[in-house]
Amino acid sequence: MSVYYHPFEVRWSDLDANFHLANSSYVEYCAQTRMAFMHQKGLSLKELSKIGIGPVILHEKYSFFKEIHHGQSVFVSLEINGVSEDGGIYQFLHKFYLPCGTHCATSEAFGVWIDTSTRRSTIPDARITEILKEFVSENCKILSKEDIKNLPFQPQNIDAGQFQI
Repeated sequence: MSVYYHPFEVRWSDLDANFHLANSSYVEYCAQTRMAFMHQKGLSLKELSKIGIGPVILHEKYSFFKEIHHGQSVFVSLEINGVSEDGGIYQFLHKFYLPCGTHCATSEAFGVWIDTSTRRSTIPDARITEILKEFVSENCKILSKEDIKNLPFQPQNIDAGQFQI
């Protein structure tokens, strides 16, 4: 089991009206950590484009423990907390740490791989699956399509005539 860590320096633009790290910045830091991880493992955006595959997050949740402020350094970890047997469904676990080791927040991001031409979920090639396996957490779950059906929110279409403009 390996853990990947990505460093950030909290910028003014990362703050909210309460002068601490904004919720949107947590989302962006997690996304950047995932992309930096994939880039380091030889799966840059250019390489993913060649393969014709891309990661899509379907659900993300957070728990916050300690504020993170302007000018602080923070490390965001990455582990695989769940993966389907074919690697097509995954769950990333991210933890936010100050340099002293203080744990400030945790995030779980649940997603799938899509074929970028058909825009449908797909199974990644063996190289991606092997990279994911290297970073599985000690509590890694085996995921299935049933886990997608059990996400907390499902689409509920309404009559578009209800919209007032």
